[in-house]
Amino acid sequence: MPSPSGATKLGHGLAKALGIKLNYRNPLGKGDTTRGESVFSASTAGTYVEEEPTTAEWLRGVAPTRHTFLPYLYNLFPFTHWITRYNTQWLYGDLVAGITVGAVVVPQGMAYAALAQLKPQFGLYSSFMGVLLYWFFATSKDITIGPVAVASTITGNVVGIVAKSDPHLPGHVVASALALISGSIICFIGLIRCGWIVDFISLTAISAFMTGSALNIAVGQVPTLMGISNLFNTRASTYRVVINSLKNLGHSKLDAAMGLTALFLLYVIRSSMNYGARKMPNRRKMFFFLSTLRTVFVILLYTMISWLVNRHHRKKPLFKILSTVPRGFQNAAVPVINTRIIKSFASQLPVTVIVLLIEHIAISKSFGRLNNYTIDPSQEMVAIGVTNLLGPFLGAYPATGSFSRTAIKSKAGVRTPFAGFITALVVLLAIYALPAVFFYVPSATLSAVIIHAVGDLITPPNTVYQFWRVSPIEVVIFFAGVFVTVFSSIENGIYTTICISIAVLLFRVVKAKGRFLGKVKVHSVIGDHLMDGASNYNPYQDKQVDTSDPDRSTRNIFLPITHHDGSNPQIDVDSPYPGVFIYKFSEGFNYPNANHYLDYMVATIFKETRRTNLNQYAKLGDRPWNDPGPRRGHAAPDHSDRPTLKAIILDFSSVNNVDITVVQHLIDVRNQLDRYTSPEKVDWHFACINNRWTKRALASAGFGYHVPADDDPIYHRWKPVFSIAEINGNTSAAAAAEYQENVRELERQRTKDLEHGSQIKSVAHDDATSRDAASSESEAITRQLSNSKAYTKAAARHALVHCLNRPLFHIDLTGALQSAIANVERRNEMEVKGVGTEAI
Repeated sequence: MPSPSGATKLGHGLAKALGIKLNYRNPLGKGDTTRGESVFSASTAGTYVEEEPTTAEWLRGVAPTRHTFLPYLYNLFPFTHWITRYNTQWLYGDLVAGITVGAVVVPQGMAYAALAQLKPQFGLYSSFMGVLLYWFFATSKDITIGPVAVASTITGNVVGIVAKSDPHLPGHVVASALALISGSIICFIGLIRCGWIVDFISLTAISAFMTGSALNIAVGQVPTLMGISNLFNTRASTYRVVINSLKNLGHSKLDAAMGLTALFLLYVIRSSMNYGARKMPNRRKMFFFLSTLRTVFVILLYTMISWLVNRHHRKKPLFKILSTVPRGFQNAAVPVINTRIIKSFASQLPVTVIVLLIEHIAISKSFGRLNNYTIDPSQEMVAIGVTNLLGPFLGAYPATGSFSRTAIKSKAGVRTPFAGFITALVVLLAIYALPAVFFYVPSATLSAVIIHAVGDLITPPNTVYQFWRVSPIEVVIFFAGVFVTVFSSIENGIYTTICISIAVLLFRVVKAKGRFLGKVKVHSVIGDHLMDGASNYNPYQDKQVDTSDPDRSTRNIFLPITHHDGSNPQIDVDSPYPGVFIYKFSEGFNYPNANHYLDYMVATIFKETRRTNLNQYAKLGDRPWNDPGPRRGHAAPDHSDRPTLKAIILDFSSVNNVDITVVQHLIDVRNQLDRYTSPEKVDWHFACINNRWTKRALASAGFGYHVPADDDPIYHRWKPVFSIAEINGNTSAAAAAEYQENVRELERQRTKDLEHGSQIKSVAHDDATSRDAASSESEAITRQLSNSKAYTKAAARHALVHCLNRPLFHIDLTGALQSAIANVERRNEMEVKGVGTEAI
């Protein structure tokens, strides 16, 4: 044995000085680990001792290395994965999709700028930078980044708040600073690869947020649609805007004609195109593009009408229009960032970051699944962050993924993220070539475009009903978020749904209920035939089926004794064994629910068993205050029919990690139950442990092996039950794979013989004869392989599935139950023989 190193000696000396017990737990008492009969025995198995995980090993697994750093840099620019294979077919798809999206994003960008309380050109700037930069960092080919309704509304709220406190600060300066700061935060989260944080936002919260925001935005655009936006605050709570709109409908202006007819026309065109696509499926693509361009058509139509009406009224138009839109990037500059600006919107930063994240990630994941690719949330955060970091230098405000434009881009047949560059060229053309046309765009028509766009974000009733079918409590969360958004604000609605969702999650974790399992013998059935050795039915007529296979015969399964899992209550679930309990954790096992789990377990065990020593309390005064016994003159209840507690089996199939609190609770319960069963000890078995650190934590507390009492003769004859598996031989997995490969090889050889004419005559028979011949050949191949010495005389070797030094950690519940019963019966047998009793 190698001598300990200097560092080891120093560590041991320091531990001794500090009073740290390095050998705190000794799994085998005073003796060393051996293969002797009195300790461990598995006559046909090779030795396997699992090494405990170490802190150094964990650090090596999570710490970055040069081997992980280079792939990290490579993955920061996903376009390098596919750009070298770019081809003309991809370019054609990207051109069509890019131009189509560009035609949509220009009017939408100008409309959404109004929501942000900014001039129309800032919407164009945000649209340009979003589509130009995203494709460098994209892991989604469908997403289109740019101004969106909800993020624009949040930006508008921030601009409005700052305008009240600091009216001399331009709105676009505040919006650009907000984009820069929020982009920095999101980019940092993405760079450290913490994209998983968005998983804490549930689908219910996202749906409520989208629905409430859509209602808020649509209602807020009605005053502009009717020409009464100057009569009251259109950014108040949704219900207030509804009330004020109804009060002031009588003051509607000519804007209402431009807005209502445009909104009506948008829905008529979409419905007509959808109807045409259903009636003429072969022209579905044409109808799709016509429907997609409806926004451009309506904007151009009403711009022409506006020009005809207002060309002689440029200074005093008959209805509200956009007026002058500057050509080019007139607001390109270094963003102004100082403490004064940051303080002005600091309280709105969380909601801004959340809105940018949940819209983009939710949309990208949805379209990734729809089109069969996987997005990287962390990399998508980098993309959003970089876009919002660089966009403000050209005057952009916060941008994120757009649902409507992403859907259009996907249906248009986009092939790669490079389509964003094509869209950027279209937006750039609009910025330099179309400002004169934008002058006459009616504001009411833009409001109609916004209302039409956000209408698709409202969760339909059928979806809400499906939510109810899946989880009724989450429908309550959904409506809570919508109502708070309508009666308060979008940001409060977001906070409400997220907080309630997390509270429900924590409640479920804390109040998770464990279940006691019992044993049931089941058969597998196909049709009305049992798949076991007692049946002559073979559903695999063309194969040889081993009816002794336990997977095809009767087997034991474990069901909750209370049938709360929905299993048939008419089935009698047998107790595993008198005094043996199987307890399963339902939702993890950590410090929030440890006490709840174990309290229920102990209470049930006390109810179903009796004390081992009925005369433990000889005098009344010896009893504890919480167990005072029967009243004076009353006899103690007779529980002699109940078994004594022998063993507990914990099913860890749903447990990944345990913590110090959990382990301490288990130690406390073990000590409590040992006092309950005194002078005997309770055996603790663990099944289905899937984490090495969990094994280490449990073993450090003395679990996983039999803890002997001093000079306990029963322990020295204790023999655990191990699970072993074949590592070669004719029934091992390797041999089965080799067998199947040889079958295929022989079939291929037989096919070659047929092709060379060796059995041409047999092929000429009718179909029935051919099938019989094929079946006979298959059986001949099987017999040939079955008679082969390679499969009949291979010596089987076995190996332990779990480690030798943790015999009470079992691979499954069956092995745990077998071990528990074997040891209980061994103990009973020894006690009957007088071993370990006072007679010895």
